[in-house]
This record gives sequence, structure tokens and C-alpha cells, in this order.
Amino acid sequence: MSPGEYETYHAMIAATREVFADQLDVRAGLESDYFPGVEPWLEELHAKVPLNHVLGSVHPQVPEYQDAYFNGDAFAFQQTYFDHLAQAAETGLFDTLAHPDLVKNLFPEHWRFDLIEPYVAQALDRIAATGVAMELNTSGRQKTIPEMNPSPSMLRMMHERGIPVVLGADAHVPRRVAEGYSDALETLRQVGFTEISYFLNRERQTVPLEDALNSLT
Repeated sequence: MSPGEYETYHAMIAATREVFADQLDVRAGLESDYFPGVEPWLEELHAKVPLNHVLGSVHPQVPEYQDAYFNGDAFAFQQTYFDHLAQAAETGLFDTLAHPDLVKNLFPEHWRFDLIEPYVAQALDRIAATGVAMELNTSGRQKTIPEMNPSPSMLRMMHERGIPVVLGADAHVPRRVAEGYSDALETLRQVGFTEISYFLNRERQTVPLEDALNSLT
């Protein structure tokens, strides 16, 4: 979505809210791209219209991001990605960090979690200190490395630090809304989580994991 389409986006949400009044709770949310220096623009954007949930994303596949931060060293680029993810949390602009190991799909032949783990740990320590939630994104199963974002190994590290988790499908098309949620909730249970989070008017709410699982059956 270009900045010029932002008003149209909210007009579509308002129209949909009217159509489904008394049937669905339709709310406006936003996923915003983050990189250092964009904070003032995002602060102004997020203040234009009341939002229910704001996700922050670092998209390492974007050509402009690669032009700025990739020097040919894939491992260094992965380190930069996780540093920027922590910086995104520290800005206070976001409720949740989206698909937080997305970088693994950019150069999958260079992805070694055992090597990047110390840098992930440093980033997660910083994120945990902010109270920002992180997403378990089921669409990762459609990507080059076919597993959710983040991996179970990273989820365990998030759980150890008490970082709240929000579910997302990154659907893009209607048929994929809530895709893989049962598997995602089972994965969260296996690594130790007992609750799942969501946002209402940018305030985090929690649901017991078992209740969330039962709601899908």
C-alpha cells in the first residue's frame, strides 16, 4: 500500500464495518515497515487514524533495505536484521513485531541458527525489556524454509524471556485467513506457552492457550 492509498484503506474498513454491523467486529490495523530513521514519519502515520493493532516489520527482501544494509556478507546481514528488529521494539511505535525471523528465507543456504543464536538472544533480551509482543506467523510454511516464523527454537527463547505471542497468518487472500492456527497453538504449547495475546485499541489482551485451541474445533 502506498501512502496515497492510506485514506482509501481506512474508507474500505469503515464500509466493511457497516456491512457487517452486529455480525463481526471489524477494526483497523496496520503493518508498518521499520528501518532506522523512519521513526518520525511512522509516528505521524500512526497518529492519523485510530488503530487497533500496529505491527512492526523488518523486510530484508526489499531492494532499498538491501541497498542500504547488505554488503555481500549474509551472516552480517542477518545480524543487522535482528539488531533492527530490537530497535523497532525500542521505538515504542509498535504493539507486535511481525514474522521475526523472516531473514532466514533470504539466503537460506547461509542460515545456521546455531551461529546466529547469540545475536538472536541479544535482540530478544532488548525486545523483552520493552514489553512488545512478537508474532508467530503461519505463512512461513509457504516460504523457502518451510516453517513458521519464528522457528520453535526461537519461540523457546521468547518463552524463556516472557515475551508475549500474537498469532498471524499473513493471509493476503481470504482463503488463508487463520490458516495453520491449530498447528501454531500446538507448537506454542509444546515450547511452554500457556496463553496467547491479541490487541484491542492497542491494549494487549490474553486468552488461555487451551481456550484458543478449543475455539478452533
